[in-house]
Amino acid sequence: MTSSYFTHHVRSPVADEATPGSAFPKSNALQNRVTSVLSASYADLEIRDALSMLDERGLQNTAETRRKLRLDVQQELVECNGEIVQDFGKVAQQLKRIGAAIESLNDSCKEIRKHVDAANRETGPMLDDAATILSEKRQVETKQQLLDAFKAHFVVSDSDLATLTSTAEPVNDEFFRILTRVKKIHQDSEVLLGAESQRLGLEILEQSSRQLNAAFQKLYRWIQREFKSLDLENPQISAGIRRALRVLAERPTLFQNCLDFFAEARENILSNNFYSALTGAPVDPDHPVMGKAIELSAHDPLRYISDMLAWAHSATVSEREALEVLFISEGDEIAKSIQAGIESEPWSRADDADTAPIFDGKQALSQLVDRDLAGVLRQLKQRTEQVIQSHEDATLSYKIANLVMFYCNIFSSLTGEQSSMLETLRPLSDAAMRSFRATIRDHVANLQADTAVGPDDLAPPEFLADALETLQVLMKSYDTSVITTDRAKRIEGFQPILQDALDPYLAGCENITRRLRTPHKHIFALNCLLATKDTLRKYAFADRSEELQTRISEHEKDLAESTHSWFLRESGMTQLVDNIITPNDLATSYKDPKQLLAIAQQLDAFLPSATDDARSFLAQLEDRTLARRVIEEAAERFCDDFEDVEALVVKADEIKAGTVDGDEGDEVWLREVFPRTGGEIRVLLS
Repeated sequence: MTSSYFTHHVRSPVADEATPGSAFPKSNALQNRVTSVLSASYADLEIRDALSMLDERGLQNTAETRRKLRLDVQQELVECNGEIVQDFGKVAQQLKRIGAAIESLNDSCKEIRKHVDAANRETGPMLDDAATILSEKRQVETKQQLLDAFKAHFVVSDSDLATLTSTAEPVNDEFFRILTRVKKIHQDSEVLLGAESQRLGLEILEQSSRQLNAAFQKLYRWIQREFKSLDLENPQISAGIRRALRVLAERPTLFQNCLDFFAEARENILSNNFYSALTGAPVDPDHPVMGKAIELSAHDPLRYISDMLAWAHSATVSEREALEVLFISEGDEIAKSIQAGIESEPWSRADDADTAPIFDGKQALSQLVDRDLAGVLRQLKQRTEQVIQSHEDATLSYKIANLVMFYCNIFSSLTGEQSSMLETLRPLSDAAMRSFRATIRDHVANLQADTAVGPDDLAPPEFLADALETLQVLMKSYDTSVITTDRAKRIEGFQPILQDALDPYLAGCENITRRLRTPHKHIFALNCLLATKDTLRKYAFADRSEELQTRISEHEKDLAESTHSWFLRESGMTQLVDNIITPNDLATSYKDPKQLLAIAQQLDAFLPSATDDARSFLAQLEDRTLARRVIEEAAERFCDDFEDVEALVVKADEIKAGTVDGDEGDEVWLREVFPRTGGEIRVLLS
């Protein structure tokens, strides 16, 4: 519709311009109008709105429509204006009615204001009084709340106070709850001392102090009663007594008194139990002693002492485990409680408390265990000393010393190095060692006659054999009792025993050796040294192989020299070896060969049985391997000597052969008189 309208609208002015007889001004105005219309933009909002309204009316682009359009638009505009005027009339009427209502309200408000002013004048004093009363009521209520809060926090009820201080009431969770509350009251009362009125704070502080003292006295007496019936063998020790001890630690004096009481009671109990274990007599008829009485094994001193130490060790372990449950299981709670108690009881602080630790749980536990076992230790010490003094047996004394020292090493890990247990046992070990050394010295002193004459068979003397046998027992005891694995420490620890139990006997053997002749002295010394070496090498900590081997080698060398001399003497070669140095020394044998012939005959008689005779010569040497080595060395040296003599004989014949002229049939030749060769000697002596 819009397209057809503009098409028709544009074409009409052109047609009018072509019409003959039209006026020029009219044509110019129409052209301006057309130009204005054509210059308008279709994107203009007003044109768009206008075109949209035309579309809504459904008009056709005809001459009749265009004529009526302006009239219709004006008519609609007049009708709209009329409706607006009517609406504004209604609004004016409503505004008139509202104005009348507002005027009426203003009159009513004025009237009400008059009545309110009159009422205010009449009720003003009463409202002021009411406000004052309400303010005072709020103050009273605030004070009442403060009073209630103060009572709830700082005042203990009579029933709670009876639970806290009365000995008729049990010590249970309720007791500890009330005690905690009273301690809190005592602590908070210090805040009141900083207020303007200190009297209330002082009264509450004094009252809470009395209540706390009474409560701790009740707790102290209750713990003492519990200690009397406490069964440490029961693994389920009451948690209540552990808690009570932790709380009582806040009063170090009472806590220490409880420990003293407990230690005294446990000392009596353990002493009685130890005596029962010794004798078999039960302390309580309802609880007989299990197992045999320890004193039944008194005939075996070592087992007797071992059983007593084993009982003490078992009791120590059990006591420590039980006391750990009482005093260590709560961690450092006791230490914290004692610290708090010392702060509240400065008079109980030691002079060096600032530098020393407040409470060492493990150290305190070890000290308590020591005190509990004091009675047992007294009995153990007395009986062990009796055993040591009544037996003069060096081996037994040494075994007892090692046994006691073995338990010392065990107890040191249980109770610490400074425990009274070790202070008791170590002197016992020292006493046993003194008895051991005294017995050894007495035995050595009694050997004066035995070291004067050596045995006929040159075997190790009886006192050395006994000493080595005893030494084997001592080494075995040392090996099983010493805990350390450090080789140097093990060797160092056993050296004093060797000095006491071996060196004096070796010195006695040396005295006998000096009184013997060669080769008996060397055979005797070798038998003694080899027996000693074989005994000591069984245990690394006692091995003296290097030291003894030096002495053995010296005697072996001397014995080989003696055997060599025996070879020369028995074979008749001594004269030749000692006197024949050059070929000229054999000149007299050419004139009189009888002596050389006799030596050759003696040598021939000696060689077939030389080795057997040498074995007989060294028959008293107990080490056959060493004897064979000595014979071989002596035979080798003998062969070397024979070969030297043989060379001189051959050289002498060669010299004589150079000087003889003519027939040699009547001449004496030493080689014929002394026909043996070095090879034959080696074969016969091999």
